[in-house]
Amino acid sequence: MQFADIIGHQETKEMLLKSVQQNHVAHAQLFLGQEGGANLALALAYATYLNCENRQPADSCGTCGSCTKMNKLVHPDFNFVMPVTTTKSVSKDALSNRFLQEWREFILASPYQGLNEWMQYIGAENKQGIISKEESRQLVKLVSLKAFEGAYKIVVIWLPELMHPSAANALLKLLEEPPAQTLFLLVSQAAEKLLATITSRTQMIRVRNFTEQEVMEYLQQKFNSGQTTAYQVAQLAEGNLNAAAKLTSEISSDYFSFFTEWMRHCYSHKFGEVIDMSDRFQALGRENQKNFLLYALNLFRKVMLFGVDGSLISFLPPAELDFVQKFSKLITEANAGQLAEELSQAHYHIERNANPKMVFVDSSIQMAGYLRKG
Repeated sequence: MQFADIIGHQETKEMLLKSVQQNHVAHAQLFLGQEGGANLALALAYATYLNCENRQPADSCGTCGSCTKMNKLVHPDFNFVMPVTTTKSVSKDALSNRFLQEWREFILASPYQGLNEWMQYIGAENKQGIISKEESRQLVKLVSLKAFEGAYKIVVIWLPELMHPSAANALLKLLEEPPAQTLFLLVSQAAEKLLATITSRTQMIRVRNFTEQEVMEYLQQKFNSGQTTAYQVAQLAEGNLNAAAKLTSEISSDYFSFFTEWMRHCYSHKFGEVIDMSDRFQALGRENQKNFLLYALNLFRKVMLFGVDGSLISFLPPAELDFVQKFSKLITEANAGQLAEELSQAHYHIERNANPKMVFVDSSIQMAGYLRKG
Protein backbone atom coordinates (compact mmCIF):
# COMPACT_ATOMS: atom_id res chain seq x y z
CA MET A 1 0.00 0.00 0.00
CA GLN A 2 1.13 3.54 -0.77
CA PHE A 3 0.21 6.81 0.91
CA ALA A 4 -1.62 7.82 -2.27
CA ASP A 5 -4.03 4.92 -1.71
CA ILE A 6 -5.24 6.47 1.56
CA ILE A 7 -7.79 9.27 1.34
CA GLY A 8 -6.94 12.37 3.39
CA HIS A 9 -4.72 12.31 6.50
CA GLN A 10 -2.17 14.52 4.80
CA GLU A 11 -0.86 15.81 8.12
CA THR A 12 0.02 12.29 9.33
CA LYS A 13 1.51 11.30 5.98
CA GLU A 14 3.81 14.32 6.02
CA MET A 15 4.97 13.55 9.55
CA LEU A 16 5.80 9.95 8.63
CA LEU A 17 7.60 10.98 5.44
CA LYS A 18 9.73 13.50 7.31
CA SER A 19 10.73 10.94 9.95
CA VAL A 20 12.29 8.80 7.21
CA GLN A 21 13.75 11.66 5.20
CA GLN A 22 15.37 13.16 8.30
CA ASN A 23 16.52 9.75 9.56
CA HIS A 24 14.46 9.99 12.76
CA VAL A 25 12.77 6.60 12.54
CA ALA A 26 11.76 5.33 15.98
CA HIS A 27 12.29 1.60 16.49
CA ALA A 28 8.78 1.19 17.96
CA GLN A 29 5.75 3.16 16.84
CA LEU A 30 2.15 2.93 17.98
CA PHE A 31 -0.50 3.79 15.36
CA LEU A 32 -3.54 4.51 17.49
CA GLY A 33 -6.99 4.95 15.98
CA GLN A 34 -10.51 3.61 16.03
CA GLU A 35 -11.80 0.64 14.06
CA GLY A 36 -12.39 1.57 10.45
CA GLY A 37 -9.76 4.30 10.66
CA ALA A 38 -6.54 4.71 8.71
CA ASN A 39 -4.11 3.42 11.36
CA LEU A 40 -3.38 0.03 9.71
CA ALA A 41 -3.38 1.53 6.21
CA LEU A 42 -0.90 4.22 7.28
CA ALA A 43 1.35 1.62 8.94
CA LEU A 44 1.35 -0.43 5.71
CA ALA A 45 2.13 2.60 3.54
CA TYR A 46 4.87 3.69 5.98
CA ALA A 47 6.45 0.24 5.91
CA THR A 48 6.38 0.28 2.10
CA TYR A 49 8.09 3.68 2.05
CA LEU A 50 10.76 2.59 4.53
CA ASN A 51 12.00 -0.27 2.34
CA CYS A 52 11.37 1.41 -1.02
CA GLU A 53 14.47 1.32 -3.24
CA ASN A 54 13.60 4.59 -4.97
CA ARG A 55 11.79 6.79 -2.46
CA GLN A 56 10.00 9.84 -3.83
CA PRO A 57 9.42 13.05 -1.84
CA ALA A 58 5.75 12.25 -1.17
CA ASP A 59 5.50 8.47 -1.50
CA SER A 60 7.18 5.16 -2.30
CA CYS A 61 7.89 4.60 -5.99
CA GLY A 62 5.44 1.69 -6.28
CA THR A 63 7.46 -0.05 -8.98
CA CYS A 64 10.76 -1.25 -7.47
CA GLY A 65 11.23 -4.84 -6.39
CA SER A 66 10.59 -3.99 -2.74
CA CYS A 67 7.38 -2.05 -3.45
CA THR A 68 6.07 -4.82 -5.69
CA LYS A 69 6.53 -7.37 -2.90
CA MET A 70 5.24 -5.04 -0.21
CA ASN A 71 2.08 -4.31 -2.18
CA LYS A 72 1.39 -8.05 -2.28
CA LEU A 73 2.40 -8.40 1.41
CA VAL A 74 5.03 -11.02 0.52
CA HIS A 75 8.25 -9.11 1.26
CA PRO A 76 10.57 -11.40 3.30
CA ASP A 77 11.41 -8.55 5.70
CA PHE A 78 7.77 -7.62 6.32
CA ASN A 79 6.13 -9.66 9.06
CA PHE A 80 2.78 -9.74 10.80
CA VAL A 81 1.45 -10.72 14.19
CA MET A 82 -2.32 -10.68 14.67
CA PRO A 83 -4.98 -12.23 16.94
CA VAL A 84 -5.91 -15.77 15.90
CA THR A 85 -7.58 -18.85 17.35
CA THR A 86 -8.05 -22.50 16.53
CA THR A 87 -10.32 -23.23 13.57
CA LYS A 88 -11.40 -26.26 11.56
CA SER A 89 -8.33 -25.89 9.34
CA VAL A 90 -5.94 -25.05 12.21
CA SER A 91 -7.03 -27.26 15.08
CA LYS A 92 -3.95 -26.67 17.26
CA ASP A 93 -0.91 -24.39 17.51
CA ALA A 94 -2.84 -21.33 16.35
CA LEU A 95 -0.08 -18.88 15.47
CA SER A 96 -0.03 -15.91 13.12
CA ASN A 97 2.29 -17.58 10.61
CA ARG A 98 -0.31 -20.30 10.01
CA PHE A 99 -2.85 -17.71 8.85
CA LEU A 100 -0.65 -15.56 6.62
CA GLN A 101 -2.39 -16.48 3.38
CA GLU A 102 -5.80 -15.60 4.83
CA TRP A 103 -4.38 -12.42 6.35
CA ARG A 104 -2.96 -11.23 3.03
CA GLU A 105 -6.28 -11.84 1.29
CA PHE A 106 -8.16 -10.11 4.10
CA ILE A 107 -6.00 -6.98 4.18
CA LEU A 108 -5.66 -6.66 0.42
CA ALA A 109 -9.46 -6.68 0.21
CA SER A 110 -9.62 -3.77 2.67
CA PRO A 111 -7.24 -2.55 5.43
CA TYR A 112 -10.20 -0.92 7.21
CA GLN A 113 -11.90 -4.10 8.42
CA GLY A 114 -12.16 -4.99 12.11
CA LEU A 115 -11.53 -7.90 14.44
CA ASN A 116 -15.02 -9.34 14.02
CA GLU A 117 -14.59 -9.53 10.23
CA TRP A 118 -11.16 -11.14 10.68
CA MET A 119 -12.53 -13.79 13.03
CA GLN A 120 -15.33 -14.57 10.59
CA TYR A 121 -12.88 -14.71 7.68
CA ILE A 122 -10.76 -17.43 9.30
CA GLY A 123 -13.81 -19.38 10.50
CA ALA A 124 -13.35 -18.75 14.22
CA GLU A 125 -17.11 -19.10 14.86
CA ASN A 126 -17.71 -17.80 18.40
CA LYS A 127 -14.11 -18.06 19.61
CA GLN A 128 -12.13 -15.05 20.78
CA GLY A 129 -8.98 -14.00 18.97
CA ILE A 130 -5.77 -13.58 20.97
CA ILE A 131 -2.04 -13.11 20.48
CA SER A 132 -0.94 -16.12 22.53
CA LYS A 133 2.06 -16.64 24.77
CA GLU A 134 3.38 -19.16 22.20
CA GLU A 135 3.42 -16.30 19.70
CA SER A 136 6.07 -14.54 21.77
CA ARG A 137 8.57 -17.35 21.14
CA GLN A 138 7.97 -17.06 17.41
CA LEU A 139 8.40 -13.30 17.61
CA VAL A 140 11.77 -13.62 19.35
CA LYS A 141 12.97 -16.07 16.69
CA LEU A 142 11.67 -13.83 13.93
CA VAL A 143 13.51 -10.68 14.98
CA SER A 144 16.74 -12.54 15.72
CA LEU A 145 17.25 -12.88 11.96
CA LYS A 146 18.82 -10.08 9.95
CA ALA A 147 16.94 -8.34 7.15
CA PHE A 148 17.10 -10.34 3.92
CA GLU A 149 16.62 -7.61 1.34
CA GLY A 150 15.32 -4.36 2.80
CA ALA A 151 16.89 -1.64 4.89
CA TYR A 152 14.67 -2.71 7.79
CA LYS A 153 13.04 -5.82 9.15
CA ILE A 154 9.52 -4.66 9.97
CA VAL A 155 7.02 -6.32 12.29
CA VAL A 156 3.42 -5.10 12.23
CA ILE A 157 1.50 -6.16 15.33
CA TRP A 158 -2.23 -5.69 14.76
CA LEU A 159 -4.32 -5.16 17.92
CA PRO A 160 -1.50 -5.63 20.48
CA GLU A 161 -4.08 -4.97 23.21
CA LEU A 162 -5.18 -8.59 22.68
CA MET A 163 -1.79 -9.97 23.69
CA HIS A 164 -1.56 -12.64 26.36
CA PRO A 165 0.43 -11.19 29.32
CA SER A 166 3.39 -13.45 28.50
CA ALA A 167 3.44 -12.23 24.91
CA ALA A 168 3.17 -8.62 26.09
CA ASN A 169 6.13 -9.08 28.43
CA ALA A 170 8.19 -10.68 25.66
CA LEU A 171 7.41 -7.72 23.41
CA LEU A 172 8.41 -5.33 26.19
CA LYS A 173 11.84 -6.95 26.41
CA LEU A 174 12.27 -6.62 22.65
CA LEU A 175 11.33 -2.95 22.81
CA GLU A 176 13.80 -2.37 25.63
CA GLU A 177 16.65 -3.99 23.67
CA PRO A 178 15.58 -3.77 20.02
CA PRO A 179 17.53 -5.80 17.45
CA ALA A 180 19.44 -3.71 14.91
CA GLN A 181 17.48 -2.39 11.92
CA THR A 182 14.24 -3.87 13.26
CA LEU A 183 11.09 -1.80 13.52
CA PHE A 184 7.92 -2.61 15.43
CA LEU A 185 4.73 -0.99 14.16
CA LEU A 186 1.92 -1.55 16.67
CA VAL A 187 -1.56 -0.89 15.30
CA SER A 188 -3.98 -0.43 18.18
CA GLN A 189 -7.56 0.60 18.80
CA ALA A 190 -7.30 0.70 22.60
CA ALA A 191 -3.93 1.89 23.93
CA GLU A 192 -5.31 1.95 27.47
CA LYS A 193 -5.39 -1.87 27.40
CA LEU A 194 -1.68 -2.10 26.64
CA LEU A 195 0.97 -2.34 29.30
CA ALA A 196 1.94 1.19 30.25
CA THR A 197 5.58 0.16 29.94
CA ILE A 198 4.98 -0.82 26.30
CA THR A 199 3.20 2.43 25.51
CA SER A 200 6.00 4.45 27.10
CA ARG A 201 8.55 2.79 24.82
CA THR A 202 6.76 3.63 21.60
CA GLN A 203 6.37 6.78 19.59
CA MET A 204 2.61 7.30 19.49
CA ILE A 205 0.94 8.36 16.26
CA ARG A 206 -2.66 9.35 16.88
CA VAL A 207 -4.73 8.72 13.77
CA ARG A 208 -7.93 10.74 13.60
CA ASN A 209 -11.19 9.41 12.18
CA PHE A 210 -11.98 10.04 8.54
CA THR A 211 -14.01 13.20 7.95
CA GLU A 212 -17.45 13.04 6.36
CA GLN A 213 -16.05 14.36 3.09
CA GLU A 214 -13.28 11.73 3.13
CA VAL A 215 -15.84 8.97 3.73
CA MET A 216 -17.90 10.30 0.81
CA GLU A 217 -14.84 10.33 -1.45
CA TYR A 218 -13.97 6.76 -0.44
CA LEU A 219 -17.47 5.49 -1.18
CA GLN A 220 -17.62 7.23 -4.53
CA GLN A 221 -14.24 5.80 -5.53
CA LYS A 222 -14.58 2.31 -4.04
CA PHE A 223 -18.28 1.58 -4.59
CA ASN A 224 -19.23 4.13 -7.24
CA SER A 225 -21.87 5.45 -4.84
CA GLY A 226 -24.02 8.40 -5.86
CA GLN A 227 -23.59 11.65 -3.95
CA THR A 228 -26.86 11.28 -2.04
CA THR A 229 -26.11 7.75 -0.85
CA ALA A 230 -22.48 8.60 -0.07
CA TYR A 231 -23.54 11.58 2.01
CA GLN A 232 -26.18 9.65 3.95
CA VAL A 233 -23.71 6.86 4.68
CA ALA A 234 -21.07 9.37 5.78
CA GLN A 235 -23.57 10.83 8.27
CA LEU A 236 -23.99 7.42 9.87
CA ALA A 237 -20.47 5.98 9.61
CA GLU A 238 -18.85 8.51 11.99
CA GLY A 239 -15.51 8.31 10.22
CA ASN A 240 -15.44 4.49 10.16
CA LEU A 241 -14.77 3.15 6.65
CA ASN A 242 -15.55 -0.40 7.77
CA ALA A 243 -19.02 0.71 8.89
CA ALA A 244 -19.41 2.81 5.75
CA ALA A 245 -18.76 -0.18 3.50
CA LYS A 246 -21.47 -2.18 5.28
CA LEU A 247 -23.96 0.68 5.28
CA THR A 248 -23.56 1.17 1.55
CA SER A 249 -25.30 -2.15 0.92
CA GLU A 250 -27.98 -1.47 3.55
CA ILE A 251 -29.17 2.01 2.63
CA SER A 252 -31.84 1.88 -0.05
CA SER A 253 -33.83 5.08 0.46
CA ASP A 254 -33.44 8.84 0.34
CA TYR A 255 -33.45 9.54 4.08
CA PHE A 256 -33.33 13.32 3.69
CA SER A 257 -36.53 13.56 1.63
CA PHE A 258 -38.31 11.15 3.94
CA PHE A 259 -37.19 13.08 7.02
CA THR A 260 -38.22 16.52 5.73
CA GLU A 261 -41.63 15.21 4.70
CA TRP A 262 -42.05 13.61 8.12
CA MET A 263 -41.17 16.80 9.97
CA ARG A 264 -43.57 18.89 7.86
CA HIS A 265 -46.45 16.55 8.65
CA CYS A 266 -45.56 16.48 12.36
CA TYR A 267 -45.36 20.25 12.59
CA SER A 268 -48.66 20.67 10.69
CA HIS A 269 -50.35 17.93 12.77
CA LYS A 270 -51.30 16.06 9.59
CA PHE A 271 -51.60 12.68 11.25
CA GLY A 272 -53.43 11.08 8.33
CA GLU A 273 -50.31 11.64 6.24
CA VAL A 274 -48.17 10.40 9.14
CA ILE A 275 -50.10 7.13 9.20
CA ASP A 276 -49.55 6.78 5.44
CA MET A 277 -45.84 7.39 6.00
CA SER A 278 -45.77 4.69 8.68
CA ASP A 279 -46.51 2.11 5.95
CA ARG A 280 -43.49 3.36 4.00
CA PHE A 281 -41.40 3.32 7.17
CA GLN A 282 -42.34 -0.30 7.79
CA ALA A 283 -41.48 -1.21 4.19
CA LEU A 284 -37.91 0.05 4.69
CA GLY A 285 -36.96 -3.05 6.67
CA ARG A 286 -35.48 -3.06 10.14
CA GLU A 287 -31.87 -2.18 9.26
CA ASN A 288 -32.97 0.75 7.12
CA GLN A 289 -35.38 1.85 9.85
CA LYS A 290 -32.55 1.94 12.40
CA ASN A 291 -30.22 3.70 9.98
CA PHE A 292 -32.88 6.28 9.14
CA LEU A 293 -33.42 7.11 12.82
CA LEU A 294 -29.66 7.45 13.34
CA TYR A 295 -29.52 9.73 10.32
CA ALA A 296 -32.38 11.80 11.78
CA LEU A 297 -30.51 12.11 15.08
CA ASN A 298 -27.39 13.25 13.27
CA LEU A 299 -29.33 15.83 11.30
CA PHE A 300 -30.97 17.09 14.51
CA ARG A 301 -27.52 17.53 16.00
CA LYS A 302 -26.52 19.70 13.04
CA VAL A 303 -29.70 21.73 13.36
CA MET A 304 -28.87 22.38 17.02
CA LEU A 305 -25.26 23.27 16.20
CA PHE A 306 -26.41 25.65 13.49
CA GLY A 307 -28.67 27.35 16.01
CA VAL A 308 -25.63 28.00 18.20
CA ASP A 309 -23.14 28.92 15.47
CA GLY A 310 -23.46 28.09 11.78
CA SER A 311 -19.68 27.85 11.41
CA LEU A 312 -19.68 24.71 13.60
CA ILE A 313 -21.02 22.74 10.62
CA SER A 314 -18.19 22.07 8.19
CA PHE A 315 -20.20 20.77 5.26
CA LEU A 316 -23.80 20.27 4.15
CA PRO A 317 -25.27 19.78 0.66
CA PRO A 318 -27.28 22.84 -0.47
CA ALA A 319 -30.70 21.22 0.06
CA GLU A 320 -29.86 20.10 3.59
CA LEU A 321 -28.27 23.44 4.45
CA ASP A 322 -31.46 25.22 3.42
CA PHE A 323 -33.54 22.84 5.55
CA VAL A 324 -31.21 23.17 8.56
CA GLN A 325 -31.36 26.97 8.39
CA LYS A 326 -35.16 26.98 8.38
CA PHE A 327 -35.69 24.12 10.82
CA SER A 328 -33.27 25.59 13.37
CA LYS A 329 -35.85 28.33 14.04
CA LEU A 330 -38.17 25.67 15.52
CA ILE A 331 -35.52 24.08 17.75
CA THR A 332 -34.92 25.74 21.10
CA GLU A 333 -33.57 24.83 24.51
CA ALA A 334 -37.13 23.95 25.47
CA ASN A 335 -37.60 21.16 22.92
CA ALA A 336 -34.18 20.15 21.57
CA GLY A 337 -33.49 17.55 24.25
CA GLN A 338 -37.02 16.13 24.06
CA LEU A 339 -36.87 15.71 20.27
CA ALA A 340 -33.47 14.01 20.39
CA GLU A 341 -34.60 11.72 23.20
CA GLU A 342 -37.72 10.73 21.26
CA LEU A 343 -35.63 9.70 18.26
CA SER A 344 -33.26 7.77 20.52
CA GLN A 345 -36.20 5.94 22.10
CA ALA A 346 -37.63 5.12 18.68
CA HIS A 347 -34.30 3.63 17.64
CA TYR A 348 -34.16 1.66 20.91
CA HIS A 349 -37.58 0.13 20.33
CA ILE A 350 -36.94 -0.69 16.66
CA GLU A 351 -33.68 -2.37 17.64
CA ARG A 352 -35.67 -4.56 20.04
CA ASN A 353 -38.16 -5.63 17.38
CA ALA A 354 -41.08 -3.39 18.32
CA ASN A 355 -43.82 -2.90 15.73
CA PRO A 356 -42.33 -0.26 13.39
CA LYS A 357 -45.66 1.34 12.45
CA MET A 358 -46.62 1.79 16.09
CA VAL A 359 -43.21 3.21 16.96
CA PHE A 360 -43.32 5.63 14.02
CA VAL A 361 -46.83 6.92 14.74
CA ASP A 362 -46.23 7.24 18.47
CA SER A 363 -42.96 9.13 17.93
CA SER A 364 -44.67 11.37 15.38
CA ILE A 365 -47.38 12.37 17.89
CA GLN A 366 -44.79 13.11 20.56
CA MET A 367 -42.58 15.10 18.21
CA ALA A 368 -45.53 17.08 16.85
CA GLY A 369 -46.17 18.31 20.39
CA TYR A 370 -42.51 19.14 21.02
CA LEU A 371 -42.17 21.08 17.74
CA ARG A 372 -45.03 23.37 18.73
CA LYS A 373 -43.33 24.02 22.08
CA GLY A 374 -40.43 25.73 20.35
